[in-house]
Amino acid sequence: MASSSFPSRMFRWAAIYGVIVLLPLYLSPLPPVGGEVFLGFVGLALVFQASFWIIGTDPARYRALMLPAVAEKLVFAIPCLALFAQGYPVNRPVAAFAVIDLLLGLGFFLAWRRTPS
Repeated sequence: MASSSFPSRMFRWAAIYGVIVLLPLYLSPLPPVGGEVFLGFVGLALVFQASFWIIGTDPARYRALMLPAVAEKLVFAIPCLALFAQGYPVNRPVAAFAVIDLLLGLGFFLAWRRTPS
């Protein structure tokens, strides 16, 4: 059952945003080393967008998947921002996307808290 609740909107909009941001990465030049890791990251991240969409269809039913969704956002955002803060050569646009993921992770956590168990 589709819902107009905050958790439903949070996960659906995150899925749409993720597909829009991630799909063009398949057309970007591969790094000289580690192209397979880059493509694997993009592919796995795209798979999670489908999970976010599914969670958004019925947040109460898929509540158990919300915390892994939070983790999916944080496993990129926290290390990326920590490296950036330490002066590691992280491109500013990548750090900006890490901030967005951090905020989405927070939104997912709030959605989890608002969804009845």
